[in-house]
Amino acid sequence: MSARKSTGRKNARSTIAVRGYALTPWSRAFVDVVEGRGPDGSSVADSRHITKARRYFRDRHVRGLRIGAGRVTSSVEGTQLEPFDVIITMRTVDTPTLADLLRDRGGVDELMRLPRGEQPPILGELLLPTESADIAADCTCPDEAPRCVHALATAYEVAAEIDRSPLTLLTVMGTDLRGLLAEIDARPATAAAPDEAPAPLTFDDFYGTTTPLPPPPSVSPMNPLTALDGTELRAALRATGVAPADIAEAIDELGDLYDRMTSGDA
Repeated sequence: MSARKSTGRKNARSTIAVRGYALTPWSRAFVDVVEGRGPDGSSVADSRHITKARRYFRDRHVRGLRIGAGRVTSSVEGTQLEPFDVIITMRTVDTPTLADLLRDRGGVDELMRLPRGEQPPILGELLLPTESADIAADCTCPDEAPRCVHALATAYEVAAEIDRSPLTLLTVMGTDLRGLLAEIDARPATAAAPDEAPAPLTFDDFYGTTTPLPPPPSVSPMNPLTALDGTELRAALRATGVAPADIAEAIDELGDLYDRMTSGDA
């Protein structure tokens, strides 16, 4: 009996899901910048800090995570009795500029994919931070490293939220879907001017009844008696009472009639 109970407890522990982050492209790119190297090649976060921060994330040391426009705050339980307060600030994007770039890159339609949980590539390229200087971290712990364990653990929590909802990245970078859509609607894309603009409508000709029409498209000549399927034509001739022996002669007569019609001869 005791052996079965022990096995049950072991199986219960083995079924506990391991927490993860950076499971999606946007989340991975965000973590890469947080852990990345500076412009001079120096490491922003060393391997010991990263390893310990991952354990803090798995063990849920981060409390009170708040994600606002360009600002993330949290309290992280560390080695002291009182938790450490973390503030992460981003170099935010400008919503009108982002809307203009989306128009130029043809990525406006990608915004409709966000509510479905997708992470479109053009929007991600324009939105994601690209260098370590885009992210600043401040913590009340005594560690003077650019990325302390508590700041890294908080960033991993943000990455997990991006995995769950791509809209989180918009908030982190200082914008939102509603603001982007409003900016795009307020300034619609201008259509390229054609080579020959149509004649403008005047007040007296509101419906354009006297506006010159464009020339009709050129169509290559064809003979329907030879280009089309003759089976249907023969069936139609039989349906009108033409004897089977006279079908070939009737087709020839139709050909002569079509030639006279297209040549303009009376």
